Amino acid sequence: MNQNIGAFFDIDGTLYRGSLMIEHFKKLIKYEVVDPLNWHHNVKKSYEDWKKRTGEFDDYIDSLAGIYIESLTGMNKLKLEFITDQVIHLKGEQVYSYVRNRIEFHKENGHKIFFISGSPDFLVEKMAAKYGVTEYIGTKYLVDADGYFTGEILPMWDSVNKNKAIDMLIEKYEIDIDASFAYGDTNGDLSMLRRIGNPIAINPNYELVHQLKADEALAKRTLIIVERKDVVYQLNASVDIINK
Repeated sequence: MNQNIGAFFDIDGTLYRGSLMIEHFKKLIKYEVVDPLNWHHNVKKSYEDWKKRTGEFDDYIDSLAGIYIESLTGMNKLKLEFITDQVIHLKGEQVYSYVRNRIEFHKENGHKIFFISGSPDFLVEKMAAKYGVTEYIGTKYLVDADGYFTGEILPMWDSVNKNKAIDMLIEKYEIDIDASFAYGDTNGDLSMLRRIGNPIAINPNYELVHQLKADEALAKRTLIIVERKDVVYQLNASVDIINK
């Protein structure tokens, strides 16, 4: 079988220096599509705790996700197209330089490039088009026959669902997983990093670092990249001690 090399990228926190869902929610408030009280009553505290480093980013995202889905329910997807475009237009370049360069590296070498993200599929689609990737898979926000959001989703932010997505892409494109690359930043990317031959953790959170170091074989082959300001640090998960 003629196999291909693949490069599997998470987006939020791995490529993009933030969360596409958060930016979309902020834009919905800015354009008065969503009541700002939804932020103040349901999200503000977890956001402020995270900003002060007294709370976890995952708690912030979890508090936002529910109200975000609830806010979209009943809205027409096409009528939000302008706001969706604005997110990518204004934020799509705010990415880590290391990862942007790696995308170019994979393109130059003829590799298949995949975005697998927990962000809404309609945002991931536009980010994928911007960076010219082979295929993308995001959290699917279901719409009815008239294009209105139903409030139902098919998530893509956990290891189990990302694993299923990888299975599909490997079979479809005949990917040589041992020669391929994976890029992620949280524990939701662990199964992807574990399966692919060249795992690279981008600014990983504590939980992911802990899981990497607990698996000696995985730690030995995992490269940790930390990008701060205009400096990129390369660490090895098996020998570098990182404490919370």
